[in-house]
Amino acid sequence: MKNALLLTVIVACCLPLFGCPKKTEIEPDTEWQLPEGQVALRKITDPARMPDFTAACADRQRLDVALANSIHYMRKDASKKFFPYGGPGQEVEITHEQALASLLAFQQLLGQNLPPAEMNRRIRAMFDVYESVGYDNKGTVRFTAYYTPTFTASRTETPQFRYPIYRLPENAQVTADQGTVAMPNASRQQIESQGLLRGQELFYLADAFEAYVVQIQGSARLKLTDGTMAGIGYAGCNGMDYHPIRDRMVADGVLTKKQTNLKGMFEYFRANPQDVPTYTWQNPRFVFHVERSGPAVGSINEPVTKMRTVATDKKIFPRACLTLVSATLPAAGPTGMLEERPMSFFALDQDSGGGIRKAGRCDIYMGDDARGEALAGYTHHDGQLYYLFLKQ
Repeated sequence: MKNALLLTVIVACCLPLFGCPKKTEIEPDTEWQLPEGQVALRKITDPARMPDFTAACADRQRLDVALANSIHYMRKDASKKFFPYGGPGQEVEITHEQALASLLAFQQLLGQNLPPAEMNRRIRAMFDVYESVGYDNKGTVRFTAYYTPTFTASRTETPQFRYPIYRLPENAQVTADQGTVAMPNASRQQIESQGLLRGQELFYLADAFEAYVVQIQGSARLKLTDGTMAGIGYAGCNGMDYHPIRDRMVADGVLTKKQTNLKGMFEYFRANPQDVPTYTWQNPRFVFHVERSGPAVGSINEPVTKMRTVATDKKIFPRACLTLVSATLPAAGPTGMLEERPMSFFALDQDSGGGIRKAGRCDIYMGDDARGEALAGYTHHDGQLYYLFLKQ
């Protein structure tokens, strides 16, 4: 007994000298799969868990534009084939009629220009609120962001412009889960190293990593060498899953976790251009583009709107519907420097993305300017994602 007591005293005395072992930070599994038959949304029935919409009601910039785009899509016959969302045997069932009526009711409410507190009261009275089950089945969603980059490009290959953006091959097929797919058995490495798309070039960029970023963001604005501007948008993919390259770069020690934003990656690859294929080939997903004028559009073929369009996995979330984003996110502070602040704002679910899969992932569109690029590069935060539907 005395020996045991002595050992306890020795350990207790040594702890201040050596300290407690450091806890290892475990990255959550944001790719958690929903159990078979479970939907991604769960109705909130506890009033204590209902979000407060007041702050979001005070922030209405560009919301009417995004809302009108969703209504335009929902009035197309093609939108009906993606509803009802949920169905018999599941706790959620949203019909196409109810989804459209929800958007129209919110549009009418927005047009009344009510004080935020009154608008919050009416939303709570008129709408049922559903939350994403998240990546932990407890409502936690990982928010990232994307933007429309602007790069210099050429329509013809030159010694300076030699990294191509490709059009969709003719053998493309429309699939239920991945949309338009071509060359489904060829990875990014095979396509690029074997020249499998020779003759399908749309434009050429001067930087290999810029060409990769265009694929990840889905669209781009191009300043052409003849002085004109062009736009490109997403046309399809090879159907393979997206794998982010940041984890491999951190594992190899070439970047720290804090440096794995777009700015840090651009700096690394401009200093080490020979490493671009080493890392980009770790992502087998390949994206094809189409030249188009006008604003960038989302997967519902409607324009995306800065801070009002979100992208989710369209296999498990309802298209074009009204959402509330609640999270601490980066924003420009008074001095122009980025700072994190709690945010709550309405957005429309109008897009999808190769890396935005499962119930615990959501991408926010940040626009097409330098600030949008900065915000997109630093957004990697957890929060909650809610959907609003008119009460039956």
